[in-house]
Parts: sequence; C-alpha cells; structure tokens
Amino acid sequence: MTAMTQWKKSSFSGGGDGNACVEIATHPTHIAVRDSKTPADATLTFLPGTFTTFLEGLKSPHPTAR
Repeated sequence: MTAMTQWKKSSFSGGGDGNACVEIATHPTHIAVRDSKTPADATLTFLPGTFTTFLEGLKSPHPTAR
C-alpha cells in the first residue's frame, strides 16, 4: 500500500478510546487490513472476492469452538 492510501477505521472500534480495532483500505485490485495500534507493521491483503469469504468465515462459529 502506498502512503497515499486512505485507511478507514472499523465502526466496531471497541470501548474507551477505540484502540481495539482494525483499519481497511480499498483499491480496485485488492483490500488491505491492518491493526490500528501498529499501523507500520504488516498488513493482510486480499483480492476482493477473497476478502468477502474471509469476513464470512469470521462471522461463522468455528466447528471446534465451544
């Protein structure tokens, strides 16, 4: 992602000062996700369709979760 990328903070930023959240940046060819507490660290990058699948996986309970 370039320095010109527009990062947007999640609307689910958590309580208090809103530090417990992620930010996303969209581009025509990919979507990037980063931890708002450590923006200089690594990002996850997804193709648009893959990002949708990733989000759906987060919403679904893991089969071994109790």
